Amino acid sequence: MTKDHAVVIVGGGFAGVAVAKRLGRAGVDVLLLDQNSYHQFQPLLYQVATSQIAVSTVARPLRSILRREREHVSIRAARVDAIDAANKTVTTVDGLTYRGRFLVVASGAEPNFFNTPGAEEHAYPLYSIDDATRLSSALLGALERASATRDASNEQAKLAVAVVGAGPNGVETAGAIAENIRYVVAKYHSERFAAESCEVHLVDMVDTVLPPFSKASQKYTRTQLENLGVHLHLGSAVSSVSATEITLADGTTITAGIVIWAGGLKASHLLGPAGFTTGRGGRVDVNPDLTVQGFPGVYVLGDTANITDAKGRGLPQLGSVAKQSGNWAAKNIQAELCGKPRSDFEFLDMGYMAMIGRGKSVAELTPRRYQLQGPLAFLAWLGVHVMLLSGWQQKIGAVVSWFRDYLSRSRPQVVVHQPEVYEQTRRHGPTTEPGGPTGD
Repeated sequence: MTKDHAVVIVGGGFAGVAVAKRLGRAGVDVLLLDQNSYHQFQPLLYQVATSQIAVSTVARPLRSILRREREHVSIRAARVDAIDAANKTVTTVDGLTYRGRFLVVASGAEPNFFNTPGAEEHAYPLYSIDDATRLSSALLGALERASATRDASNEQAKLAVAVVGAGPNGVETAGAIAENIRYVVAKYHSERFAAESCEVHLVDMVDTVLPPFSKASQKYTRTQLENLGVHLHLGSAVSSVSATEITLADGTTITAGIVIWAGGLKASHLLGPAGFTTGRGGRVDVNPDLTVQGFPGVYVLGDTANITDAKGRGLPQLGSVAKQSGNWAAKNIQAELCGKPRSDFEFLDMGYMAMIGRGKSVAELTPRRYQLQGPLAFLAWLGVHVMLLSGWQQKIGAVVSWFRDYLSRSRPQVVVHQPEVYEQTRRHGPTTEPGGPTGD
């Protein structure tokens, strides 16, 4: 049996929620499908993984976000099995099929390991709450193992972490872990243990950090990371990953028991079988009005789409792009329902920013790329992320956590979310033996 709706949306991320909220307020019949019953704020997942903020800060129930639109917006927590773009239908794993007069595909992305041997088996991606809690538990278990091994044998057993990918996500993750080691581990274990037994590596095939940013921002970021003790390995791709090390294309071997993969994303695996022609990153190239050529009434948004601005330049996979594209798609759907023409997407470019550590950020704001570094960029980063969080409880929770962290460097959010992962790393690894990189 097929259930009909005016609009069927696949994905409860920034784009999908924006479409549902605007159309729901306009009284349009909407069905929102997502495998989770909650919206997850992906830009702060690394802070969950490093115990800086609570899971509840980045997760908010979809029904809470859309409670005012509940008369017109239905929500189904179900895993999508197949999409038929030509017929604008979506089938879930429980066998139910939904059809819309309009179909919005905003199904997000998944880690792209680029067929690197061992990466999918051994590396920790960081794209979902489950990823963040798994990584957090692994880090805590590995830290406990390193500490216990040192106490028992007086050997320099190490907790070595390698972050693959020097874009904003990788830089923020590496900086957060390095700060934890320098301040939190030193505070709760000892300064000597933190200095001798814990290390962080940042790896990328390009020869710089934060490739989209200016050279001044890149230089500042590199200096701050090195000041935090992060070992940079730039200009050589990862050729393989194992349980205890990663190997680079230039032959360098880096001993690392925990490898965090921030090396790129690809679009959802649902797109190809749906009938779409996919382009860069496995994403769908969309028209300027966010529809798909050859599929009337079908919109593809967010990390699922290759979207260009008015000058034909590809837009990055950012939350701001997804949210704005969602609002614009809803506007175009409303126009079509009223028999009016669609309009081309106009992106409001707010710029780029990345957090490196406490009071250490870079920001390049507006299309003119006004550059900020240090405390001012740090405050701008805090302000933008508070604004993007979906609810007042989440906003207040983030501000309180950041304020407490800034004053005390404490980590009250240290929780073992996945005990089996914690026990695995605590008992069997991935603590490494003394040593480290065998090359530069």
